[in-house]
Amino acid sequence: MLGISFKQLPQTTCEGEQEVKDVVMLRKEIPKGCMKIKVGGEGEEQQKITVPVNYLKHPLFVQLLKEAEEEYGFAHKGTITIPCQVAQFKHVQHLIDADTSLLHHHHLHLVPCFRA
Repeated sequence: MLGISFKQLPQTTCEGEQEVKDVVMLRKEIPKGCMKIKVGGEGEEQQKITVPVNYLKHPLFVQLLKEAEEEYGFAHKGTITIPCQVAQFKHVQHLIDADTSLLHHHHLHLVPCFRA
């Protein structure tokens, strides 16, 4: 942890201090080995979804990251944002989970942590 508690942070903050508060709150919400991403296509409200960091190595997720790069570029700050419909992402998530389950069956013990 950052060595500070959420309660220690002042209620009135400048932009940099607000970012620290946001990081502290996110660390409380996200299980170890996972990360939050935003998912949502055009005309759809984005949802925050927690996924395992192992997704970063999976070819299907890598393709989604490439699409995000095309949409937002490398200069995009903040949470990784995937520009696809939530339903489509959930389908890809299911495929990755099924693939991960096969790996898990072969004793690579990966911890699923999907939450919307």
